[in-house]
Amino acid sequence: MHQLAVDAADGGLDQSLRALADGNRRAILGVIRTSAKSVGEVADDVGLSQQATSHHLRVLRTAGLVTESRAGARHLFVVNDDGFAAVRSYLDEFWPEKLAALRTAVESRGSLADG
Repeated sequence: MHQLAVDAADGGLDQSLRALADGNRRAILGVIRTSAKSVGEVADDVGLSQQATSHHLRVLRTAGLVTESRAGARHLFVVNDDGFAAVRSYLDEFWPEKLAALRTAVESRGSLADG
């Protein structure tokens, strides 16, 4: 992979992880996980002001974790599943090693029980 491509991918990952580091943003993602909601609806559901909610939604949108659409004068936000690809790919890199270690541990316990 080209260094420029790696840097771009890491930038997206870093931006996503920073966005996900905030508990309010994770709560917002939970609220809009299955259906699009307006800023006011999200604010009511998470107990934040509309101004604070707008800020968090802007950070999430910039990170590519939510999408925004318009319905008349209302701005609606919903989780962008594709936006989690960089995070998912990064975390998936850890599983093969961990699963191999788990398999080794289970197999060694089985041989201990046999002995």
